[in-house]
Amino acid sequence: MSRDILDFKGVIPAVLSVFDKDENLDEQGTREFIRHLLTYDIGGLYVTGSTGETWLMTAEERMRQVEITMEEVGDKVPVVVHVGAMSTREAIRLAKHAEQLGAAGVSSVPPFYFKYNPDQIFHYYKDVAEATSLPMIVYNIPLAGMMTVDQIIRLSEIENVKGVKYTGTALYEVMQIKEGCKPGFLVYGGCDELGSSNIALGVDGVIGSFYNVIPDLYGKIWAAVKSSDIAEATRLQRQAVHVIFAGIRSGSMMACMKVWLRAAGIPAGYSRRPFSNFTEEEERKLVDELVAIDKADEIGLDIVRRIQ
Repeated sequence: MSRDILDFKGVIPAVLSVFDKDENLDEQGTREFIRHLLTYDIGGLYVTGSTGETWLMTAEERMRQVEITMEEVGDKVPVVVHVGAMSTREAIRLAKHAEQLGAAGVSSVPPFYFKYNPDQIFHYYKDVAEATSLPMIVYNIPLAGMMTVDQIIRLSEIENVKGVKYTGTALYEVMQIKEGCKPGFLVYGGCDELGSSNIALGVDGVIGSFYNVIPDLYGKIWAAVKSSDIAEATRLQRQAVHVIFAGIRSGSMMACMKVWLRAAGIPAGYSRRPFSNFTEEEERKLVDELVAIDKADEIGLDIVRRIQ
């Protein structure tokens, strides 16, 4: 498969970062985890984003994770690298590194913490997008402050800005973005809970956290919507939501997903502080809950088969 951004479609995991118990980047674990994800029918990988705990990593660690990922992926699927940073200068540095490694594209949240005005946000994206030849996927997410549809339409006028990862719940805005942006502008659904709805609206792909754990279930959701079997897609999405809410209720979502993966023999590592990990007893309860969900919903999840 080529590394063209137009191939970046379908079900796309927002990849977890693999840290060991001492919070170091686990390079071998990262390699094994990427190989595991590649056993599924995925449309690409989205690395060093929010799910990857990127804000808890140094720039050097982020670059090393991208290097390892690209070595393992080769030409199998396109890789988009999240390069968001507190400064434009640092984001450009990360983007140039991704370009050197042959990534299919880069992505970034808008600059946050300080209350940047729309013009400052526009010029942040313009500066980063023009620093390389790579396509830029804008990342709209509540954690960084949601941009308006009008802002996204304005950003789409930048030559290298080719799409948006929309992690919002106002799905009517997905249609507004598709209608208001230039032809061919790529739109990705970012809310795992709304996967089937986003697909039904015609997004180019869905990028999500729980696709690290249940990519097989989301592959079925994608296929059901595309075959116009909305009843089946709704049933499958409801099952996915049960898994998602169990992870959210745990109080440490990324750490919970890593517990489930480790229980299945998949080296997903641990989370970094200030995120919390779990005691052995808590881990057993989380695994039991996942198995119970799978049994009650009669899903037949790959990860549960590995656990049992």
